[in-house]
Amino acid sequence: MSQAAPTLESSLAEVWYLKDIKFHGKDLRIITQNFNGPCSFLAICNILILRGNIDIQPRTRKTVSYEFLSQLVAEYLLTTSPDVDVSAALSIMPYTQRGMDLNPLFTSATSFHPSSTANGAGGELKLFEQVGIPLLHGWLVDPNSAEASVIQRIKDYDSAVGLIAEVDHLTNGRFVVDDAAPHLNTASGEATSPTREWTEEELQKVRDATIVRRFLDATQSQLTYHGLFHLATSLPPNTPCALFRSSHLSVLYKYSPSALNPSSNGPSNAASSSSQFLSNSTSPLPNAEAEPQSEDSALYTLVTDQVFLNEPSVVWERLEDVDGGWSTFVDSEFVKSSPAGGDFAGQTAEEALRAAEAIANQYQGTVDPNDHALAQQLQAEEEHLARQEHEAYLQEQLRSRQAETHGRAPNGRKPEKVKKEKKKGDCTIM
Repeated sequence: MSQAAPTLESSLAEVWYLKDIKFHGKDLRIITQNFNGPCSFLAICNILILRGNIDIQPRTRKTVSYEFLSQLVAEYLLTTSPDVDVSAALSIMPYTQRGMDLNPLFTSATSFHPSSTANGAGGELKLFEQVGIPLLHGWLVDPNSAEASVIQRIKDYDSAVGLIAEVDHLTNGRFVVDDAAPHLNTASGEATSPTREWTEEELQKVRDATIVRRFLDATQSQLTYHGLFHLATSLPPNTPCALFRSSHLSVLYKYSPSALNPSSNGPSNAASSSSQFLSNSTSPLPNAEAEPQSEDSALYTLVTDQVFLNEPSVVWERLEDVDGGWSTFVDSEFVKSSPAGGDFAGQTAEEALRAAEAIANQYQGTVDPNDHALAQQLQAEEEHLARQEHEAYLQEQLRSRQAETHGRAPNGRKPEKVKKEKKKGDCTIM
């Protein structure tokens, strides 16, 4: 599904909160996203933050906008890749705000074909190469499975969908509705129809489409156990990557304590590891059996959901199965976390206990009314101040861009009236 590039006003309206974490002993701030936020663009930025390539300043900043982050990425490209056309990269970045049209190959974790519906004609894939970020997926067919020969011949997702659509047309729209095309079976397994003569080519397409459809239905999370095991055994340790899964891009990280040492934690080494991995990305990852996984290593995805903004103990989620049913949250030290959750999110155990006691006392009528009123007043003032700072930032950015486009008023005055910002809508992930 193609999407138009966001306008300046809509880009300014996109503001995301920052969360403090520790990564290899360093204090960092990652970008969180609201429901259906721009996962592709934020994944790029968070990986650059983890690698130490960009840094968000000042430390008192609580939120960031698309314009602010795109400038940081552009500066990084200018200083590290002088041969990269930064203007072209900037023209592609807005499309990453609304998701990416990715077309993964079912036989290689590092291979994507440009989608036939992509606006940038594969430009988004080029952007990952320019910033040196490996783009991976685990939607792989097991070469020893019964459907492997068909899936390997179909190759990628777009071709699979195209085949299903073609067979659905051949069966007058009945293939997609039913589990298998009606009137296309016999005792010998040959597809027949009482209304027409089928050619051998059409029969083969029906057989292939049936197998392809079953494969897609069985792997709706866009991750197979063969692909998960392949990533776990073949991914370079301690190198942040971008993982395509469930039409979503997240930060994938293989944590291996035994592979960590003081000389390998620097940003330059991380970027070098990514570059070396990308240089080999044209071929499939090494054979899983040829490179056994270390006992102390595991796959994790960075938790960027805004609902965990005030949960300092929730930083990573262990990737253990294909549908997330056995998810385990860990903290910055990769130790299993015990988040407070609910109204006590972001509080220590002692703070949560005091808050619970205060609520219990409230129902018992023992809470001091003056303390309760003071707490409500302070909270209201804090929320009002935060809203004012947020609105002032957006208006200043909009006035600045309007002044550059249309010229400033006489005597350097700012425009007298700024159009009120409309409430932004939810972003839809591809």
